[in-house]
Amino acid sequence: MSSKRYPEEFKIETVKQITERRHPVAEVASRIGVSQHSLYAWLNATVCQGVKTATSGVRQKKFVV
Repeated sequence: MSSKRYPEEFKIETVKQITERRHPVAEVASRIGVSQHSLYAWLNATVCQGVKTATSGVRQKKFVV
């Protein structure tokens, strides 16, 4: 079993493929070479904080590990 670490930005963009673009988890996992289990863990760890950034005032999703 691999213990490769992925950057937070990579995880966020991958989760967006599933949540915003509606790509199936299995398809995304196969395409990027990550297990479906890992993708579901990333999905579960993604929490919409609803916090506005100080500079833009825009609500952003924050990836919580």
